[in-house]
Amino acid sequence: LTSAVYVVSSRSDRVGVRLSGPAVQRAVHAELPSEGVVPGAVQVPPSGEPVVFLADHPTTGGYPVCAVVVPASLPLLAQLVPGQGVRLRPARR
Repeated sequence: LTSAVYVVSSRSDRVGVRLSGPAVQRAVHAELPSEGVVPGAVQVPPSGEPVVFLADHPTTGGYPVCAVVVPASLPLLAQLVPGQGVRLRPARR
């Protein structure tokens, strides 16, 4: 997830920024029990292409969440337009 450059998909909306690029490999392919998710949660659907949840995200999800974008970076991510590149990286402590 942090070693690739992703491209913002034209399928992005207020629910989430969909990222096109290398698929994130899932260890479990079955749907998971629903659990609460927060804005910035990075969910991995069956396609393996990450979705970063935004303002209108669902309250629960049935796919793995592999990361969370720090709140300070979320508005910047939300302003990206389809075709722009983005690289996710671990937060500095």
